Parts: sequence; C-alpha cells; structure tokens
Amino acid sequence: MGDTRKNETVDRAAAVTMDLADPLGSYRSQFTVSGPIYLDGNSLGRPSASVIEALATAARDWSENLVGGWSRWIDLPAAVGDRVGRLIGAGPGQVVVCDSTTVNLYKLAAAGLSARPDRRVIWADADDFPTDRYVLQGLAQASGRQLRLLHGSAVDGLDADVVRSAIDADTALVCLSHVNFRSGARVDLAAITEAAHRHGALVLWDLCHSAGAVPVDLDDATADLAVGCTYKYLNGGPGSPGFAYVRCDLQDHLRQPVWGWFGQEDQFAMGPSYNPTTGMGRFLSGTPSVLGLLAIDAAVEIVESAGIPALWAKSQQLTAMLVDLVRSQLEPLGAALASPTDPHRRGAHVSLSHPRAWPWCKALIDRRMVIGDFRPPNVIRLGPAPLYTRFVDVFDAVQRMAEVLQAGVEDLSDRPRVT
Repeated sequence: MGDTRKNETVDRAAAVTMDLADPLGSYRSQFTVSGPIYLDGNSLGRPSASVIEALATAARDWSENLVGGWSRWIDLPAAVGDRVGRLIGAGPGQVVVCDSTTVNLYKLAAAGLSARPDRRVIWADADDFPTDRYVLQGLAQASGRQLRLLHGSAVDGLDADVVRSAIDADTALVCLSHVNFRSGARVDLAAITEAAHRHGALVLWDLCHSAGAVPVDLDDATADLAVGCTYKYLNGGPGSPGFAYVRCDLQDHLRQPVWGWFGQEDQFAMGPSYNPTTGMGRFLSGTPSVLGLLAIDAAVEIVESAGIPALWAKSQQLTAMLVDLVRSQLEPLGAALASPTDPHRRGAHVSLSHPRAWPWCKALIDRRMVIGDFRPPNVIRLGPAPLYTRFVDVFDAVQRMAEVLQAGVEDLSDRPRVT
C-alpha cells in the first residue's frame, strides 16, 4: 500500500496558501458557516443559501396554490433522480429520489432476490452500516436464504479478492458499501461487480458515503442496483429522501415489494389491482416528499456546478493533509489512524482511534472547538466536505484536538446517540 507520510508536516501558512489557490474556494460563501470547525459533512451537510430559498419558495407555492402545485411536483422523483444520477455516473431514467436509504435498500434487495429464486446466499460486509445488515437479515429470514458476512480489515476494509473468492453459483446478491461508514475504506466497485456477474449474481451498492464527493461510475461498471442518501455530501437536509438506481435493462424484469400508487401504471385510474408501470417509475411507492425533493434539487445544483472531478481532487488533498497531521500531531498523544493510508483505498473522510475517543469527541463539541463524530467502540470520524471546508480548517482542527488531548479528557460513563 502507499504511504502518505511526509518528511515534514504541513504548517498553517502552507494551509492558507492552499486555500488561496483552491479552485473551489468561492463555493464556501454559498453556505452558512459559523461556530466551531465543522468536520462532520459525512454525517450531515451544511445548508446552502439556495436550499433555504428553495424551501421558502416551496412553502409559498404550497400556501398560494395548494393542491394545484401537483402539476409541477408530481414528476420530481424522476427529474431530481436524473440530476443525482449524473453525479454517480448514471444515464437518464435510471435513478429516482424517494423514501429513505433503508426503504430503498429493502425494495431493491428484495427485487434482486426475487430475480434469483434458485440461489440461497446473500453476501454482505460484517462491518457495514447496521441498517444494511438488518435489512438483509430480515430478507434472509423471510425468504429462507443465508446471509453470510465477509470480514476485512477494520482499517483497510474489504479486499476485492476476499469478495471474489466468496462468490459462487449459489450467490443471489452481494450487498456492499462503496465507502465504509466507519473507516472510510473504499472498495473496488467495478472489480467486485464484474466478479459477481461472472457467477450470475446481482450486486447492490450503498453509496451513502460516496455520492457527491467520491467518483462513482455506475454505468461504466455495468452496476446492477444502488442506493444512497442525499443529506451528507449532497447537502439536501436532515432526513432528506434517498435515491435508488436500477440499470436500465433490469428495470422491467424486477418487481419491488412495496406496491403503491406512485408505481402503478395509470395511477389516477385508481384501478382495483396493481400493475407496475415501466421503467424506474415502478420503484416508487407512495406520495413523494415534495419539500425534500425541492431542497435536494437546489443542493445538487451546486454539486453539479463544482463537478465531481474537482470535488474529488480537493477531497483527496484534504484527507491527505488530515492523515499527515493525525500521524504527526495526534499519534504521539496516543491516537492512531483508523483509515487507509493508501489514497486509492480511501474515501472522503478520515477516522482515528483513541481509548477515550468518546470523551475526547464530546469535549471538542462542548467547548465549541471542533465538530466531528464518534463511532463505537473508539473511533472519531472527520469528514471535511470539499464544497465548504478550507485547508486551514483542517489544520486548526487538528491543533485544537491536540490541545484538548494534551490537557486530558475525563472518562464518561454514558455513550452518545449517533446517526
């Protein structure tokens, strides 16, 4: 693996110089930025002024036009879906924005399993985000299948060879996250997809920690299915709807289990029985969240304007700086890097471990110094979102973290509620 350790750690003057040269530097002014240094963009993105205005406009539209607004709102799941699709390498007509990530994962996993009725095995990552494993556990139990868990490095994640060796002719579905929620480890999406296809299995990708910051090329990889959220790097707001991707040639061959009137052919005929419409519309269920969709539409416009290549380039610079500073400033104080050192194996956030990670994280938040987040048992995640995080923010955050650690942190008996 590569090693990002440098002979000398970057200093603050160098971070300031990097900010002055940053081609994305002007985007920060489009966001409300105040308070402590915010390094939790991988949990919840900041609101932009355009999103706040879009919500205000939507509220006025609702107030003034009431039910008449549906002529403008009814096609939003597909229209906003196409916009999100462009950010994850998906052509038109393959993404809808609806429901939550969990619901979409259930719908697509169930549809994929139904398409492989004679296969018994589902493969997932033992260290994946809990909701993914819970959904798959429920589906395995309900369908009489076996959920088998893959085990990789807690820091470097799953190796593609481990996944390849597990898949066989009895595999119905492989469900993995592109970027691990805890460590930020990134797997080879294209290689794993190709390996599954060699055995006739389908792959369902969770893109929650990729979309909007890390390049994803679903069409180029001939990916089958994908889901993700819109409130992290896409900045759609807390609880904003998730998205679902189904490759175009699979759409009319799959039937998802949550049959609702928005997925019905000729929905306003109010017919007596369910007959799914064609295309991605059949993966819709109930009435969409209009305010959430309009917020996402405004938020994604900024991400589109910046462009994924530029966002990824800055993310790599930010995380490389973080890795360097963690190793030079925080490891001597008892912390340890808990993300891959190889930039090719890393997503857009960096994690570190410490025996007192939770009280350390809480002290930083309570003192309004740095907002990161804690993940059990002993990990702090730092997610510098490239649209609004400066290089000097990263530098200053690590200095503040070192200051608190040097002063000492008390053990806390309680544990936080984390999302």
